[in-house]
Amino acid sequence: MSEAAVLYRVRQPMHTRFDHPAARRAASDSLVLRLACDGVSGIGECAPRTYVTGESGESVVAALRRTPLERVFSLLRGEPPAGLLERIRREGFAGVFGTTGGNNLLCLLETAVLDLLGRRLGLGAAELIGDAGPATAGGTPPAAPPVPQAPPVPQALPVSQVLDLSITAEEFLATRGPFHFVKIKASDDIERDARSVRAVRAHVGDGVPVMVDANMSWTEATALPHAWRLRDAGADYVEEPLPKGSWAALGALRRRAGLKIMLDESLCTPEDARTAVEARACDAFNIRVAKNGGPLGAARLIGHARRHGIAFQIGVQVAEVGPLINAGRALAFRHRDALTVEAGQSDRFFPEMIVSPRPVVDRRANTLSPAPGPGFGMSLNDAAGQWAVLVLPEESGSWRPVASPRPAAHASR
Repeated sequence: MSEAAVLYRVRQPMHTRFDHPAARRAASDSLVLRLACDGVSGIGECAPRTYVTGESGESVVAALRRTPLERVFSLLRGEPPAGLLERIRREGFAGVFGTTGGNNLLCLLETAVLDLLGRRLGLGAAELIGDAGPATAGGTPPAAPPVPQAPPVPQALPVSQVLDLSITAEEFLATRGPFHFVKIKASDDIERDARSVRAVRAHVGDGVPVMVDANMSWTEATALPHAWRLRDAGADYVEEPLPKGSWAALGALRRRAGLKIMLDESLCTPEDARTAVEARACDAFNIRVAKNGGPLGAARLIGHARRHGIAFQIGVQVAEVGPLINAGRALAFRHRDALTVEAGQSDRFFPEMIVSPRPVVDRRANTLSPAPGPGFGMSLNDAAGQWAVLVLPEESGSWRPVASPRPAAHASR
């Protein structure tokens, strides 16, 4: 029996956990999709988080099972790959394939299709993503301005380092340098957070930006005194300080805080971006591929940020396991004017990975190299098989459960 598609739910235990105010994670929770068409395969990934987009692994699996993939395979077989890629860039994945669903479902399908097209065309991930923004439900926005003129693509990009709640500031500073940009995950104790900021600032000096990520944990009553406390300790930015979508309160905080504000959980859709700009609610966007509906959706938001003088970060979901990692890296190399780039910690979390070659971070310099091609430059290896949950045979339009999927590992939120 030949397979048109296989879905993997990868809940792999992490070697080291990652804690922040919105979640504690001890295992991955990614969906990986392999599509096969005319002898060529592509793999995609999403990492749904309920506290970010409202989607869970279960809801994305259910949405995928309801999604007719006949049009996807029909266009992959019937249109020249270069023309189809151009259509997807111009009209958006949902517009071309008629797909409805949340951002993570779109990301799962878009990354798989882009990877497949990249393999057919011999294009690397950054070439697949391109620069221009396609149409949206609200009409056709202006194309994203071209990336500012820059020297040839660098062979390495510096990445930020994240101090989460599972490691002390002392251990972090002793083991995680060199530092280009530091993100500190907030605790429930503002004095502890201020001490962490002071320790980091004393270590890195004035030339390295320091940001505290509150993950929506502050209230309107505490936000201003917290911001002043962190500003006085040496912080430059605070990320997502208030409950998601607190537009007016964010605008008021930004006017008085003395800190720049980055949005993450509040920034999922183009509508969110427009509202943030109208409310003057932020100085920067945290762009994440899965959260923002795939690499093309993420690129559109970067274009929106540039048009309105807003900085942006290329971020990651904690515990990405495959194509999402290289999709984010390709986005970073395509859009090199990012405020900072997150590399993730797959090398620390997973001694064994389900993809080969495994993504690499140069920990001596804390830099990334461009993702290899074609496509997203990785293939599933033998370790992936244990996580397969559904298969779509070529001769059938119905998903079938895989006989004996591996029992789920525990991960909270």
